[in-house]
Amino acid sequence: MIEKLFTRVANCVAHLAGMPPTFAVCVLIVVVWAATGPLFGFSDTWQLVINTGTTIITFLMVFLIQNTQNRDGAAIQAKLDELIRVGRAQNHFIGIEHLTESEVEEIRDKCEAAAKRHDRKIAEMAAKKAVAGKAGSKKKAAA
Repeated sequence: MIEKLFTRVANCVAHLAGMPPTFAVCVLIVVVWAATGPLFGFSDTWQLVINTGTTIITFLMVFLIQNTQNRDGAAIQAKLDELIRVGRAQNHFIGIEHLTESEVEEIRDKCEAAAKRHDRKIAEMAAKKAVAGKAGSKKKAAA
């Protein structure tokens, strides 16, 4: 119950925080605060108002944004895992996000090496095809 409520609130706040009108309201608040500086004699209290407000908002937003990013990342990972599972990819890639950074880096290095081998093989096949095509056209021209 509380998890669903938090998720709805986090999604709503994250969505609203990223909208242009929200940015405009924040700019307006800063402009009004700055304009009232002379009225309050640029006092410590006047400065404390903006400092406290921005600190509290930043503190809360960090947790909301982290929550939405965690859920988005988990959802994307689940989608990728499903594509791997139903596709022709190797199933041992499923769940590698739980490995250590060095283990993931080792897998990435192996994947890059395999891709380079595949690229070389494709290039060699294309070169052979091109040579065979030239040899075939020379034979036709000679006949």
